[in-house]
Amino acid sequence: MTTTGVKRAFKCRFYPTDAQAAELSRTFGCVRKVYNLALAARSEAFTRQERVNYNQTSAMLTAWKKTEELAFLCEVSSVPLQQTLRHLQTAYSNFFARRAKYPRFKSKKKSRKSAEYTSSAFRFRDGKLTLAKMTEPLDIVWSRPLPEGTVPSTVTVSQDAAGRWFVSMLCDDMSVEPLPVLDTAVGIDAGITSLLTLSTGEKITNLKCERVDRRRLAKAQKNLARKAKGDGTNRRKARIKVAKVYARIADRRRDHLHKITTRLVRENQTIVIEDLTVRNMVKNHSLARAISDAAWREMRTMLEYKAQWYGRELITIDRWFPSSKLCSACGTIASKMPLHVREWTCDCGTTHDRDVNAAKNILAVGLTASVCGAGVRPQRSSPGGQSATKQKHPRREP
Repeated sequence: MTTTGVKRAFKCRFYPTDAQAAELSRTFGCVRKVYNLALAARSEAFTRQERVNYNQTSAMLTAWKKTEELAFLCEVSSVPLQQTLRHLQTAYSNFFARRAKYPRFKSKKKSRKSAEYTSSAFRFRDGKLTLAKMTEPLDIVWSRPLPEGTVPSTVTVSQDAAGRWFVSMLCDDMSVEPLPVLDTAVGIDAGITSLLTLSTGEKITNLKCERVDRRRLAKAQKNLARKAKGDGTNRRKARIKVAKVYARIADRRRDHLHKITTRLVRENQTIVIEDLTVRNMVKNHSLARAISDAAWREMRTMLEYKAQWYGRELITIDRWFPSSKLCSACGTIASKMPLHVREWTCDCGTTHDRDVNAAKNILAVGLTASVCGAGVRPQRSSPGGQSATKQKHPRREP
């Protein structure tokens, strides 16, 4: 499916003044307070088997502002407060549709600090963004300009655990167009030693970002553990040091994944991957840390929306397909294939690299699913296995 123009978020770092930081911190606190109050009211109604919708919580917000106890809610822009009620409504909709668990209360220390502004609560002129209740524009570090002629529809301001400030601007990017059609296809086998092995035989290195900074992280966490628990200044400084190490790890990993996925989408018309259940795989305590560091789920998400943007086809095959045990030359399935076996020789005389062979088999079954709409994997000895099928992903927005 091809698309012309997409909703795209541009995230940049900014450096607020003391007054702006204080105003945003108050806004974050009010957003969290309103969300928790509305959630408490809806939870009480839920126990009575009653439904409370967004309009009712909006009326509650008006009443809360008139009370002496919650009069401070009037000191910040009303738009982020209304938006957090909409977010709560979305959370309930996902819960009732069984797409998510029941909404949870926001924590001052653990929850993400953010506030969303719609077009009525900010001014964007000549590349300068000014939020409601502020007199000066934000000092934004533009890593790249917004698409020419576009104006943000919503703006989300956030602060991460490391104390860094970010602004995310949602725009209609009409420059995103389908790429020219190619006749190339690639199968991808995800791994730990090599992050990705392609059916072409290429192996993409796993940076192992968490492992590289493990010693630095352990030192920072040890320093944090020595501080007295509470809201002391020294403990806060130690916590920020730990958060900065985590932020460095996440930034390097995300940058690497963006480069890989963009390259794969640009160079191939069809991309075939496995439907890995990372949630179950991390239950293996011997491999959980390495699997989490590889971030296969994040990589798949990137491939999904980039393939949708640029008119590529992403196919996901059945997780039970025996890609590693199946000989890509003759189709014979080996009886056993332990993880420590990296090369093996089939009865037909073909010697296989385990990962390259798996990538070739993934590509073959994916292309068959694309043409026929059904899988062709050999029948498993145990019943109940699913066939490899072509997966059409819904349009995703960043």
